Amino acid sequence: MSEHKEVLDDEPRSILMGIISQLSRGTDLSRVTLPVFILEPRSFLEKVTDFMSHPDLIQRAAFVDDPMERFIQIVRYYLSGWHIQPKGVKKPYNPVLGEHFRCKWTFPDATEAYYIAEQVSHHPPISAYAIYSPDNYLLATGELRPKSKFLGNSAASMLHGSTKVRFLNIPGEEYFITYPNIYARGILFGTMMMELGDCVTVKCPQNDFICNVEFKTKGFFSGSYNVIVGTIKKASTGEVLFEIGGTWSDKMEIRQVQNGRKGPWKLLFDVTTSQVFPKTVVPEEQQEPYESRRLWLKVTNALQSRNLNLATDEKTVIEDNQRRMTKERDENDIDWVPRFFTYKNGEYLPKLNHISTDPATANAQIKQFIFSQHEANVSYQELHPTRK
Repeated sequence: MSEHKEVLDDEPRSILMGIISQLSRGTDLSRVTLPVFILEPRSFLEKVTDFMSHPDLIQRAAFVDDPMERFIQIVRYYLSGWHIQPKGVKKPYNPVLGEHFRCKWTFPDATEAYYIAEQVSHHPPISAYAIYSPDNYLLATGELRPKSKFLGNSAASMLHGSTKVRFLNIPGEEYFITYPNIYARGILFGTMMMELGDCVTVKCPQNDFICNVEFKTKGFFSGSYNVIVGTIKKASTGEVLFEIGGTWSDKMEIRQVQNGRKGPWKLLFDVTTSQVFPKTVVPEEQQEPYESRRLWLKVTNALQSRNLNLATDEKTVIEDNQRRMTKERDENDIDWVPRFFTYKNGEYLPKLNHISTDPATANAQIKQFIFSQHEANVSYQELHPTRK
């Protein structure tokens, strides 16, 4: 766990303490301007891709005949991405309205998965995303509504929202996934570090399976870091089918339960031997103005060169521009319309939500949807209504 710890120098610590002294317990941190030295140099829209660090675990799930084994593969994939954490307590950039991030993964068999995320709301902050892999019949959609709170010596990022996974070759089968909360410990005293906590679920109503996992936080005097405890049950009866244990930062295991008898533990996922799949991202100079890496490039460069004053100035430019455009829309009674997503029945769904079951046709649809430059130019004019 040491790789996720951090000890601040006196000056950054005093700056942070000065801000914290003005806060009360339970304060919503989304409206608090935090110093740039606690920033992780990438947008939250890109950080979401950490959940897809091992996409090979879900790549072939659509071709697994046994529903129970398919469900276990979904659970394994879901638990595999949490070990990707920055050193110490780092917070990604808050995406601005209309910002988007896109990338793709290429698998060993040359099939691909595409990712698109967009900041669809600023107050409250909502990030919507979709993952497509038509050759593997995979479509995952979801949204995250993070809400940060000050808790004394800790700050909590409550990850509201969920992901829905579908396989296009298995009609009607859907998986619904929720997220743990993230805690930044040691803000006032002690070593600063990140922890995951609370309970999450993975469920497939069609097959009557539900997985409940508790991300345990370490007690003050006892316990261990990063422990998970979970069960896979038959949802309708509560019958336990499997137990899950281990640590999300190291090894996780699973064992079958039959008629109350517990089988041997078997490896579910091993962080130490796993391969993080690299994502392919278009170079910044070829990206659109509101694509995450290009939008935040000057801030990122300043942070990486440890020029905190310049990073603060460049971050302020982006935030001031956001406020200016919000004011212009309000004055002209213009509603914001996301480019890639639409709000329907209480959730944000990608505008390309129904794709062909023919992989070649679907790939063409997805590339047109995510990478269309014509739409990009229109979108940029909408984002900057006063610019020529």
